[in-house]
Amino acid sequence: MSPIKNIVFDLGDVFINLDKMATARIMHKYGFTTVTPALDSLFKHYEKGLMDSKSFLDQVGVHFPKASRQNLKEAWNSILLDFPEYRLEFLEELASKNQYRLFLLSNTNALHMEGVEQQMGTERFKRFKDVFEGFYLSHEIGMRKPDIEIFQFVLDQNRLHPAETLFVDDTKENTDAAANLGIKTWHLKVGAEEVTQIKLFL
Repeated sequence: MSPIKNIVFDLGDVFINLDKMATARIMHKYGFTTVTPALDSLFKHYEKGLMDSKSFLDQVGVHFPKASRQNLKEAWNSILLDFPEYRLEFLEELASKNQYRLFLLSNTNALHMEGVEQQMGTERFKRFKDVFEGFYLSHEIGMRKPDIEIFQFVLDQNRLHPAETLFVDDTKENTDAAANLGIKTWHLKVGAEEVTQIKLFL
């Protein structure tokens, strides 16, 4: 077995806590019942950076005319909870040992990343970002998990060997996709496992 030399981390529910149902709960009062194919396509387009935040909010607003732009932004970012300091300190300690090359790979969007930086504060967000050799956000690179191309892109960009790379994500669909390329994976079970337990998988 090849030793792990590279670690690729997801962001949401690995480092920053999420309430994945919060947006749906809030939007219920504006008429939301389910993610329709049209909304799903809209969300994925935005996540790939195929539209800017203004266009995204304009198009979501067509579906929910009772909601103001501010209502939509607040509902959209309500998914974001806290980023515990102990996770940031764990990451900084891991980086300080220079034992692994560290990367971030997240399905996200411009509004959520603005929310993350606001929630963390500019200084803490910079501490977080500075840990990584590569900081890959779906809306900045035009690809999203679990599409194989995004994993291949990270491997190719950094000349990573799949067997020497560990990918950590809370979504099984994403870890399954990475595993198909020979990447070692940890499907982190939210609430039962913590990213600080990573030594069990290295």
